[in-house]
Amino acid sequence: MAITMMTMNPIDLQFCYLNKIRRNPYPNSCLQHFRSLKALPINNSHEPNYTSKELAHSLVQEFNPNIPIEEALTPPSSWYTSPDFLSLEFDQVFFRGWQAVGCTAQLKEASSYFTGRLGNIEYVVCLDEKGELRAFHNVCRHHASLLVSGSGKGSCFTCPYHGWTYGLNGSLLKATRITGIKDFNVKEFGLVPLRVAVWGPFILLNLETESFSQQDCGYDVGTEWLGSSSKILSTNGVDTSLSYLCRRKYTIECNWKVFCDNYLDGGYHVPFAHKDLASGLKLDSYSTTVYEKVSIQRCDGGDVEDFDRLGAKSLYAFIYPNFMVNRYGPWMDTNLVIPLGPRRSIVIFDYFLDASLKDDETFVAKSLEESEKVQMEDIMLCESVQRGLESPAYDSGRYAPMVEKAMHHFHCLLHQNLMK
Repeated sequence: MAITMMTMNPIDLQFCYLNKIRRNPYPNSCLQHFRSLKALPINNSHEPNYTSKELAHSLVQEFNPNIPIEEALTPPSSWYTSPDFLSLEFDQVFFRGWQAVGCTAQLKEASSYFTGRLGNIEYVVCLDEKGELRAFHNVCRHHASLLVSGSGKGSCFTCPYHGWTYGLNGSLLKATRITGIKDFNVKEFGLVPLRVAVWGPFILLNLETESFSQQDCGYDVGTEWLGSSSKILSTNGVDTSLSYLCRRKYTIECNWKVFCDNYLDGGYHVPFAHKDLASGLKLDSYSTTVYEKVSIQRCDGGDVEDFDRLGAKSLYAFIYPNFMVNRYGPWMDTNLVIPLGPRRSIVIFDYFLDASLKDDETFVAKSLEESEKVQMEDIMLCESVQRGLESPAYDSGRYAPMVEKAMHHFHCLLHQNLMK
């Protein structure tokens, strides 16, 4: 029976991708690789087995960050298609260091909370009764049920499965029907804490597993998270001065890095894909500055109403690995792209606006409508790119050196993390 790409399982496909990047789209030895792997156990966690790690690391090495952008090839398409590569990214990128997860406007008062998921990490962020910011794994210590979902307000977290109840400080308050249990220490069964901090209007989590004190959670992480760009961003309108307006979510059929790459092309695609947006920007003024883990793109605005609040300039900051802050006129919006799988992501947009304009319903509605149009155009682009990345006709591309240095910087940072 002939094996086709339509009937291959993910293990089959990943070996085809590995061989494809070596410029042999249909290797004769591919079937032997498939058969040898059929007997291997499948590991569904984000901790790949030895064979998966070996494969993922071999894919990392297909990109050379030391080649100048003028001569460099982009990462191979397998970076955007392999399940094992995504597993390595979770372990080496998303589960290390500070990650943006939301904004302070989501926790307006004491006893409020919101939940989220990154890879296999389910988390809940809350303000306790005293207004102290806290975060925990959103998992009951009894039989692993998720405690809460969405967002809300309450004096405690009660498990919907067996009623175990936890305080907003994480302590176990009530364990139902445990009469007869032996060697049970209530202090050992509180919620597992996570490091949480605030920079400007943004809430950050650190998912690393080493022990820490809850008392160190609220310190200023600006320098650690943003490096030398921290002051630049805070003095250019990325701060708490704006009013939170709304949130929108988009599920996109593409790898998370496709969305990032699209953002980081220095406005290259704007005149072709966003003609209405392009008419309000002076694209020949586009500039890119690269910092340690941040790249900032700037562009002068045209004759657009209310655009001159920031000196007629727009600022687009990419904060490695997956958070984007856009400051333009009276507006600021953020884009958080979260991997849902090798070819699926969710992008969360939060919108902020100068307080003097938040009640101008006509202006707000028109602006959000224009933003929605741009997002739909970008979604179409990103999904098209993902399909092209999965084609045997594509392996690696090239960079446009004058405009895509932020993209190259992103790929080099990723390579650096994945090689550790």
